[in-house]
Amino acid sequence: MIKIDKKSITKKEFIDIRFFYDNVKNRFNLNLLSDESGLSRKIFDQNLHRPGLALAGFVELFSYTRVQIMGNTEMRYLTHLSESERSQSIRRLFEFQIPCIILTDNNSPFKEMIDLANEFNIPLFSTSLSTTKLTYLIGDFLDDQFAPRASIHGSFVDVYGVGILFVGKSGIGKSEVALDLVERGHRLVADDIIILTKKGANILMGSGTELVKHFMEIRGLGFLNIEKMFGIRAIRYQKRLEVIVELEHWVEGHEYTRTGLDDTNTSILDVDIPYIKLPILPGKNITVISEVIALQYLLKHYGYDSAKIFTTSIASKIREKTTKLERGVNYFEHDFE
Repeated sequence: MIKIDKKSITKKEFIDIRFFYDNVKNRFNLNLLSDESGLSRKIFDQNLHRPGLALAGFVELFSYTRVQIMGNTEMRYLTHLSESERSQSIRRLFEFQIPCIILTDNNSPFKEMIDLANEFNIPLFSTSLSTTKLTYLIGDFLDDQFAPRASIHGSFVDVYGVGILFVGKSGIGKSEVALDLVERGHRLVADDIIILTKKGANILMGSGTELVKHFMEIRGLGFLNIEKMFGIRAIRYQKRLEVIVELEHWVEGHEYTRTGLDDTNTSILDVDIPYIKLPILPGKNITVISEVIALQYLLKHYGYDSAKIFTTSIASKIREKTTKLERGVNYFEHDFE
C-alpha cells in the first residue's frame, strides 16, 4: 500500500490579496477600485461573508476575517440611508481588519466607500458577475488554495482519459512506462514529484511542480522535455487521480490477484483510490497492461465488471452440473482463414 509521509502533507495558512487579485482578475472580471496600498493584506479564511447585519449595526458575530461580498441587497440598503448614516455605516465596516471587499452586479461604489478603503488600506473591488455566481467561483478558488496537498514520487499519465499514477521503488521503470505510453498517444501529467490536491470530498487532482513541469529523467539518457519532443498533444497540466499502479519485481511465492474480484483501495488524504500491484517479469508488456487497466476502469465506471460477469457464468455452469467443455462457436461457416 502507498504510505504518505505526514511531512509531505501541507496546507496554506494564508494567501495575500495581490496573489488573489493576480489570479482571479481576468477569470472573474475583477477591477480594483481603491489604490494598491492594501494588496499586501492576507486572507486566512476560505469562507466568504456578506456584511448585511454589520452595515445595519450588529457586529457581535461579524466574520470580518473573511472576504466580504456586497451585492444588490447591501448596496440598496445603503442607498436608502441618509448621507451621514451611510458614512457611519460604511466606516463601521472599514474599521475592522477586513481582507477585501467585492461589489457584485456592476454596483458602483459610493465616494466615501473609496475614500475609506484608501484610508484604511482595504482593497475594494467590483465585478459584473452576479453575487451567486461570484460566490461560487471565488469559493471554489479559495477552497483550492486552502485544500490539503500531498507530494508523492511517481509518474502520472492520462491513459484514455483515466488518470493513472505509477509508483514503485527507485529505478523500477516508472518513467520508462510513462514515456512508452506518451509515444503511444497518451498524455503525461507529471514525472518524478506529483502534487496531489484534495478537491471536494472524494476527488484528488494531480499536477507536476512548477520547476519540473513536463521534464522527464530517463536513466542512461538524461532529461527530456516531453512537450518539446512530442508536442502539446502529449501533455496535460492537471488530471484527476483515478488509479494507482504500483510496479514491483516479481517475488516467487507471493500471491497476486488473478480474478480481479477483490477490489483493493488505498487512502490518500482520506480519499480512497483503486490500487493495483503489478509484478514485472521479463517479456511482460507493462504499457499494454496499463492501457487495459484504464479500459477496465472505464468499463467498471459504466457498470460492466468483467470479473463478476465471468464468475457468474462459471457459477451458472456449476449449478447446471455442466462439466463438458464445448466449442465457443456452434457452427463453423466457410471461413477457413
